[in-house]
Amino acid sequence: MFASTNLIVELGLMILILLGWEFLVAELLGGLVLIVVMAGIVHLTLPEALFDEVRTELNQRDHEHGITEDPTCGMEGRKEHTIVTDGGERLRFCSEGCLESYRQQTVSSGNWRDELRSWGGWYKLGNQYRKEWSMLWTDVVAGFLISGFVIVFVPQWVWNRLFLQGDGLLVTAENAVMGVAIAVISFVGSMGNVPFAVALWGGGVSFAGVIAFVYADLITVPVLNVYRKYYGWSVMLYILGVFFVTMAFTGFLMELLFDAIGIVPNLAGGQTATEQTYFAVDYTFYLNLVAFGVSGFLLYVYWRGLGAPGQYRDPVCGMRADDSGPSARYDGETYYFCSETCKRAFENEPTGFADRGPRVADEGHEHAH
Repeated sequence: MFASTNLIVELGLMILILLGWEFLVAELLGGLVLIVVMAGIVHLTLPEALFDEVRTELNQRDHEHGITEDPTCGMEGRKEHTIVTDGGERLRFCSEGCLESYRQQTVSSGNWRDELRSWGGWYKLGNQYRKEWSMLWTDVVAGFLISGFVIVFVPQWVWNRLFLQGDGLLVTAENAVMGVAIAVISFVGSMGNVPFAVALWGGGVSFAGVIAFVYADLITVPVLNVYRKYYGWSVMLYILGVFFVTMAFTGFLMELLFDAIGIVPNLAGGQTATEQTYFAVDYTFYLNLVAFGVSGFLLYVYWRGLGAPGQYRDPVCGMRADDSGPSARYDGETYYFCSETCKRAFENEPTGFADRGPRVADEGHEHAH
């Protein structure tokens, strides 16, 4: 969980842009330290009997309620997106997009060159892009909205009361602990933590407090409520305790390390969030236009793939196709394709693609529920 939350590209880019390279290094190095520290704490303190009991109860509950995991993304599957495979296995998916991804993965056997030149291959990319943004956009919007209010309306004396000022190990430790505590009671997590961290940094909070706050997005109130719902109060409190100590200690350790090598950033020498100019007609403006164009294209091919006529399935890339597109006959069946590229790939090696019927209804004898 620490690795998948802290060691990701998009979070690193936001930290680099909004906070600076020192915080990026602390995020990446701290992500590894978090894992080591937590592994040590868990090794010494894990209540194995409690966890075994909760795990057994959870598996039994899921079995009784028929809860199954989406094989594409790992989220909880829904009844309305259910198929039955040739082997009689019932699979549930969280959305139509994940169901389409699974269908294409099981049908498609073309190489990357075929997919690059087909609508089906681009549909897979567009679908993955859509899923990534669907998980991120609410965090980003909420983070900027809340941090905007914090920057404008929270007076300086509040930060001075919450976070001790000055130098010394006690000040560093208190700031790290308080940074995690602020994260716990906030409702912002993941990407949204970064703009909130900018508000803390602009308020004079120390390096240890800010980086510990960034680490602590796994124990915000909404996330803790999810732990409580699935695992119960005892496990939730144990997770909270382990994560809290791990994050605060790692933030404390990062400031000591960075101070020893002389790279703790100096807020007084830079600009606060309210002083920076973020909009200008420069190279980033034009790169943003390019990014919007690429995003629009990927969303277009996603909706084209999801809404395409559903009678036929391109056997090369898995894209839905209709009878107005390219087609080929093989072994008494007519196959339809999303592009001439996929048709040529099929004609070059038809035995490698013709193991399923050409119609969508032939896929694993699936049934909607």
